[in-house]
Amino acid sequence: MPSEESPVKLRDIYARPGFTFSVEFFPPKTEKGDKGLFKEIAVLKRLNLSFYSVTYGAGGSTREKTLDLVDRIHREYGMEVMCHLTVVGQSRDEVRSVLAQLKERNIENIIALGGDPPQGVVEWTPNLDGFHHSVELVREAAAYRCFSIAVAGFPEVHPRSGSREEDLRYLKEKVDAGADVVITQMFFDNEDFCRYVEDAKKIGIRVPIVPGILPILSAPQVRRFTALCGAKIPPRLEAMLAKVEEDEEGAVRMGIDYATKQCEGLLALGVPGIHFYSLNKSRSVKAIFANLNL
Repeated sequence: MPSEESPVKLRDIYARPGFTFSVEFFPPKTEKGDKGLFKEIAVLKRLNLSFYSVTYGAGGSTREKTLDLVDRIHREYGMEVMCHLTVVGQSRDEVRSVLAQLKERNIENIIALGGDPPQGVVEWTPNLDGFHHSVELVREAAAYRCFSIAVAGFPEVHPRSGSREEDLRYLKEKVDAGADVVITQMFFDNEDFCRYVEDAKKIGIRVPIVPGILPILSAPQVRRFTALCGAKIPPRLEAMLAKVEEDEEGAVRMGIDYATKQCEGLLALGVPGIHFYSLNKSRSVKAIFANLNL
């Protein structure tokens, strides 16, 4: 049965005093992966995070698994959750079905995204019966009048955007459509985030803009991720990665140190909070919290 307690909406979470910390997971592919993830969640629960988020797979491939996972986290752990919802791989009716199921399960926080195309697909073509842009998801969810909606921001510009100005205008459109908070794609240079926030404010964006931080787990992995999302690896980080190219343990330790310094700088700037891309691992997030004396 759904939790009987009223969910706390993102807009209210970010209105609280102090910093808001959250962690993103992806749905495991196996039962063993499920068990491992919930062990990690049990560790992270001790950090008193404000909410967890759960992703969709490429092309919307994990839709049912994502719904079940956010529901289980909400019910069994009493945690606030944010469900990913994407344009890719879904018709309008399928999106509406997901929104109806979330409402029924008392889950009222979502992040509306364009989403990644299925593996191997370079040029994505929208579903003939589907939405074409994430702003349409925002409008659809806002019409239910029960959801608090996050959207993605891109400090280094969305890889499919024509320009920085166009990307920012589209962000403003999503906020005007009903988004309560912006959570950014990963970045590794805080100056990129600062410039992004300043530019967003100049065009009238007033909702919280939350930095998304990826604690690096391996050099090949972060190179693959940045190539996909259009983020850059600064020269200083590139030099550090070169030293741990084939040393996964060294890469994890370096990733913790690098992310800690990023977080220190961001918190000193007064960001609303930090959203961690955990890759279903608790070690790095736990270590960063310890380093920051949180």
